[in-house]
Amino acid sequence: MALRVTFVAAARGSPLLAERFDDERPLDRAGWDEVLRVAGSLLPLAAAELRYCSPTPRSRATGDALGFAPLVQLALRDCDMGRWRGLTLSEAMAHEPGAVDAWLADPRSAPHGGEPLLGFIGRVGNWLDTRPGDDRIVAVAEPSVIRAALVYVLKAPPSTYWNLDVHPLSATAVTGGAGRWSLRFEGAPAQGTTPGVFREGNPL
Repeated sequence: MALRVTFVAAARGSPLLAERFDDERPLDRAGWDEVLRVAGSLLPLAAAELRYCSPTPRSRATGDALGFAPLVQLALRDCDMGRWRGLTLSEAMAHEPGAVDAWLADPRSAPHGGEPLLGFIGRVGNWLDTRPGDDRIVAVAEPSVIRAALVYVLKAPPSTYWNLDVHPLSATAVTGGAGRWSLRFEGAPAQGTTPGVFREGNPL
């Protein structure tokens, strides 16, 4: 049996337009309500042999609320955005428009002083490639982390990252093993959302 990793996107801690780089805010009331609404449909994932989460407060809270009791994985942390940490995209653009343009255009660049997109994708991909044997794994992670994982799994150009839209509390499964991953769609996703949907121009 191939290794199976199911990513569950953390519930939101703020409205989409207020999303901040390296956001450390906890779940808000709306986020908790969303988790409670979908808990029944995601509960079977708690049977996974290994249960992980990103280190962000909302990823940990989402995993705990779903009954996963997940183990924090530092490799699943969000992209290090350096001095842009805590800013929205609009705020970063207002302060450093040229640097933001360079960051969006070149996945090897890190004008914010943090981690380049290519490094972020590679870090998440390395975490996938080093998962053990034939276990079933569930990982609650930030949507950005799941987008990075999908780019890695699909062996897609890094620019594909900007065209992936991962909805909060959606579930996306990948199967296989190191260097031979496949994206798997099955069942009805949480809240009627579609995991791994491509959408133009989504820089967050």
